[in-house]
Amino acid sequence: MTFDQAFDRLIGHEGGYANYPSDPGGETMWGVTKNVARANGYDGSMRNLPRETAKAIYRKQYWEAIKADQLPEALRFEVFDAAVNSGVGQAVKWLQRLAGTAADGVIGPQTLAAAAKLNSERAAAAYSGVRLEFMTNLPTWGMFGRGWAKRIASNLQNLKD
Repeated sequence: MTFDQAFDRLIGHEGGYANYPSDPGGETMWGVTKNVARANGYDGSMRNLPRETAKAIYRKQYWEAIKADQLPEALRFEVFDAAVNSGVGQAVKWLQRLAGTAADGVIGPQTLAAAAKLNSERAAAAYSGVRLEFMTNLPTWGMFGRGWAKRIASNLQNLKD
């Protein structure tokens, strides 16, 4: 999966503009929070955040941060989607635990080598299970859990043999 393919699929999960008072992320457009947009130099209205600006943010802040191009094919989207949803450090820790490396939240040569040795399709399914279990323990599960569960179910349905 390329970044462009992953981004298009991710936007299907993230949607357009949202501003739910109970969402700790606050105001978002294309899934990019206002704080992240500001940190990346965007100072306009969140409703008007260009899709291409969001795409550049996703590439730099999430795809490149998890070294997705170096991950096994079946794991790329799973880890990318989790990084967007739960943060890069948390997404990498889940991968490291599955790969049997030190869970320090930093993806490096040891994590990449260990991930390459995994049965990536099985690992992708297990990764989704670990992620879902984590999310059920979040205080915002009652408000957002159904959407998160549907998101992970969609990811599982898109795994390839």
